[in-house]
Amino acid sequence: MPERKDSGRGTWGSKIAFILAAAGSAIGLGSLWRFPIMVGRMGGAVYVFAYILAVFFIGFTEMLAELAIGRHTQKNPVGAFEAIRPRSGWKYLGYAGVVTTIAILSYYAVVAGWAFGYLYKTIFGLFRNITWESSAALFNRFVANPWESLFCFLVVMGITTYIISRGVQSGIERFAKILMPILFILMIFLALRALTLPGASRGVTFYLKPELSKIDVKVLFFAIGQAFYSLSLGMGIMITYGSYISRGENLVSSAGWVCFSTTLVAFLAGIIIYPTLFATPDLTPEKFEPSLGLMFQTIPLVIAKLPGGFLFGFLFFILLQVAALTSTVSLLEVPVAFLIDEHKWSRPKAALFLGGLSFLLGIPSALSVGASTALTRFGFFNKMDLIFGNILLAVGGLGVLIFLVYFWGIKPALEEIRAGCPRFRLEPLWVFNVRFLAPLAILILLIFIKTITG
Repeated sequence: MPERKDSGRGTWGSKIAFILAAAGSAIGLGSLWRFPIMVGRMGGAVYVFAYILAVFFIGFTEMLAELAIGRHTQKNPVGAFEAIRPRSGWKYLGYAGVVTTIAILSYYAVVAGWAFGYLYKTIFGLFRNITWESSAALFNRFVANPWESLFCFLVVMGITTYIISRGVQSGIERFAKILMPILFILMIFLALRALTLPGASRGVTFYLKPELSKIDVKVLFFAIGQAFYSLSLGMGIMITYGSYISRGENLVSSAGWVCFSTTLVAFLAGIIIYPTLFATPDLTPEKFEPSLGLMFQTIPLVIAKLPGGFLFGFLFFILLQVAALTSTVSLLEVPVAFLIDEHKWSRPKAALFLGGLSFLLGIPSALSVGASTALTRFGFFNKMDLIFGNILLAVGGLGVLIFLVYFWGIKPALEEIRAGCPRFRLEPLWVFNVRFLAPLAILILLIFIKTITG
């Protein structure tokens, strides 16, 4: 179906285009950067198992709900809630989603900028003869240098803004069709290479051995938060992407493929990261601590110390950059779609304005990892991630479920889902989850996180 040039809105050209774009949104730094860190902090296989459960019971339920709302209304989050329940105040949940995407983009693109910075450092051979201590010092100098950090951040935002300005089929879809297959090929190659490294078994053990002492509700909360973060839920991305889907497409299989591919990539990310870390000379378990700069401090050691390290490191940072861009594109698309739908802005104008705004809002995050003493002490970056990357995603997801069950209705939602899937075999389970399990789990865990954060 051709794009509607008059509105700048557009539609997906095919089902595979949507799956690749949605998977690209989901498979980002949340899977490649954030997930391995959380595994290291939260008990290894205990967290992996909790994450898989969260994706299946909570993530899939939420994604299908958001896609159904988006396709039914053919609008952005604000317009979608208003279209179903006019003048009811539910549009403000959509506004919250728009704000959340901008906030997450503002710090997420900072880390994407680090990937760009380390890619050019790899190309120019700046990691020769590096040690664990000098690698950590190099990362600290990099993030503490405001000009270098902001330049890399600006490059990422510039590329993202350009892609979004091109539209759905000419920009997002074409970008996803090229880069997502590259991402999957790189993931498989790097995972196989990591497993053949000497001493890789120590990393696999660290990754997959459960630390039973860490089993508690906190692990489950962060697993659900990670599922929302990785699957791009609770902030309007899937409502927006769903609005570009034609009515005859199968939402169930599309959501299933996105959830499966995201979980697979997150799992493979751990297979790449941990065997590589523990196979690297100079890195002992005593030195290892999952942290914000985990990959950026360790991959340079791979480049310097292991056979074929340059190729491994080069491909890894290419992978990281591709994954980051597929997500920054989806984050920027939500507020852009809002301005196009609700305020009749042209796509290029909306993309340029919001890309610039996101860059300005991201400057404190870019400076809070070492460049600004006050922001670093305050923990600005981590607080942004906790508030927007965990709490507000869960709040947004809970709001969507409440809206669907009590203000739109299970029956019309199922009619929308069945439009492309007449035999929805998981219907009883989905109805139970959307009515009871998913909202109850999110509500309990939101109460819990409020308690532990004061």
